[in-house]
Amino acid sequence: MDFESLKGFLERDMRMSHIYQPAMLLTLLDHGGWASVREVAAGLLVHDQSQLEYYEQITKTMPGRVLKNRGVVEVDKRGARIEGYRLPGFETLSPTQIEELRALCKQRIDDYIERRGAAIWDHRRPAGDYIPGTARYEVLKRAGFHCELCGISADERALQVDHIVPRNRGGSNHPENLQALCVSCNASKRDRDDTDFRAVRRSFEHREADCVFCAPPADRQIAENELAYALLDGYPVTPLHALVIPKRHQADYFSLFQSEVNAVNALITEARHKIEERDPEVSGFNIGVNIGASAGQTVFHCHVHLIPRRNGDVTSPRGGVRHTIPDKGDYQEGT
Repeated sequence: MDFESLKGFLERDMRMSHIYQPAMLLTLLDHGGWASVREVAAGLLVHDQSQLEYYEQITKTMPGRVLKNRGVVEVDKRGARIEGYRLPGFETLSPTQIEELRALCKQRIDDYIERRGAAIWDHRRPAGDYIPGTARYEVLKRAGFHCELCGISADERALQVDHIVPRNRGGSNHPENLQALCVSCNASKRDRDDTDFRAVRRSFEHREADCVFCAPPADRQIAENELAYALLDGYPVTPLHALVIPKRHQADYFSLFQSEVNAVNALITEARHKIEERDPEVSGFNIGVNIGASAGQTVFHCHVHLIPRRNGDVTSPRGGVRHTIPDKGDYQEGT
């Protein structure tokens, strides 16, 4: 095709169900008009956020952690989030030294692949049978476009359709053997793991009709995520005293799924920042959880106290905490 024909195809005639066509043409243009299948595949990979998110997770949990612990790299963080890695001393290396180190890295990669073979990538190879797009859509729709393990929305993280019983153990493409997992949860699931997480996802919907924390007052909420929310206490120990509460009705902190622990911890940090923005005089916090009646728990729906402190605060010798939810009845609890 000449320039005008190709331009017209791109501007008017191309019908797209995905980004694949323009991504492939971009690769061909970048490679002088011809590219191997692998080069085209690599071009598609650049635009695949789910793959990038998978390897971001791998970076943080495997090589990044090991190299940091060995003192080889340093971590750049923004709050609790890892932004990147730094190779200390890089500025002292000459171009010749950098090239020699690059060659050593490549040699170690080649030696490992030669020793272990292509099996090192089996965990990322697609299953033997292609899952049709209609089946994938039905699985995602059935899951409400949320991960069936951690509950995160497809709007926040790419979702994948996973075989509950893996293909290498005889699992089929039948809908009952498929579940929706986000890229991070699916990356953590081994190819011999046949756990069905759909029941876990359904359990996140559990609420108790008479629980004051299962239907919190909306006007008191200051933060929320997929699995938890934060609200201001009705009778605070100090101004802006907040409670961070998992949405699922569960008695105590020890009964939470790890994903709920992560969600609660994230909201503690978010609520802290909001409290500090509203009151610059806050100089510290108490964080506490009561577990069991003997520890002072009176409402058996897990909740975490986030109590802001200011210079000059007077703490009660008994450290009591009293708080209520309007129209749901009062309760008193110590921390």
